[in-house]
Amino acid sequence: MTWRMPAEYETHERTLISWPADNGVYGPLVDAAREAHAQVAQVIAEYEPVTMLTEPSQAELAAVQCGPRVEILPIELDDSWIRDTGPIYQVDRSGGIRRASLWDFNGYGHKYPHSLDMTLAARWCEKAGHQTVEMPMVLEGGSIITNGRDLLVTTMQCLLHPNRNPTLGRREIEEMLLSASGMSQVVWLPYGLSRDHDTDGHVDNVAAFAPSGQLIVQTTSDPRSPDFDRLSTNVRWLDAYRDIDGHRVDVVEIPVLPEVEFARRLVSVPYLNFYVANGLVLVAVTGHAADAEMLALLAEQFPERKVVGLDVGPILAFGGGGIHCITQQVPA
Repeated sequence: MTWRMPAEYETHERTLISWPADNGVYGPLVDAAREAHAQVAQVIAEYEPVTMLTEPSQAELAAVQCGPRVEILPIELDDSWIRDTGPIYQVDRSGGIRRASLWDFNGYGHKYPHSLDMTLAARWCEKAGHQTVEMPMVLEGGSIITNGRDLLVTTMQCLLHPNRNPTLGRREIEEMLLSASGMSQVVWLPYGLSRDHDTDGHVDNVAAFAPSGQLIVQTTSDPRSPDFDRLSTNVRWLDAYRDIDGHRVDVVEIPVLPEVEFARRLVSVPYLNFYVANGLVLVAVTGHAADAEMLALLAEQFPERKVVGLDVGPILAFGGGGIHCITQQVPA
């Protein structure tokens, strides 16, 4: 069998979300974070099944806030970033077989408690009856994206950070990624976002694939932004990149990066940390003047889906992520 990681815009069986644990990530704002998770779950549940994984003690509250369309699964966990702690699925290229790849999770370089989250994917798969394969490398789902055909994109800032796989070099990491994903090439972007200290620069804040094959990239036209030079460098890197056949990557820029003050903290809320469900693209917005224009730009890249903006960006960014970070797709 040959395996590949499908693109996010391929058909899903369901979406997994994790309910925020009372672990100090959100502090006194945990109730607001839970409400944001419930809103995300409710919107996605209009388009595909949603399973909310939650600490057993929080199951009743999650059920009330999420409503009857969202399945609640009590399971022990540390945190709510299931993009990074959940299973990363593969499908057989001949079709009809699916399995979950289980990667090591070390709490983003041992920044956070992770004794439960490091086994969360395996425990979910056991409950779901899904076939699994263990991958001997530290990796979070938000650190990679694929187009499901040939390209996997990541950032040097994250995957080459010494707090992830200090005994592996770039070539060894790349070989592992290609073997697991079934892709033929890894595109290494230099940077994630400057304020992304928790994940050390995850790619899902700065890039996403569209069904057309185009790579959507987060940029900013504001030269005062701390990310202006970093994101410009990513674009220049892509301009110079050629695949093994000599072809360029077709790039579409999202030129606004909202920066808002929330709970006395300045946070960046990239439009690129969106989630693609069946018939839906769910985007975190902030009330920025450019929200409608950027949503329209994304709608051009997903003409067969409804693009919906949800004003949960600031609270999720305060916790260290976005809508993509709190979701994980189970492919059909």
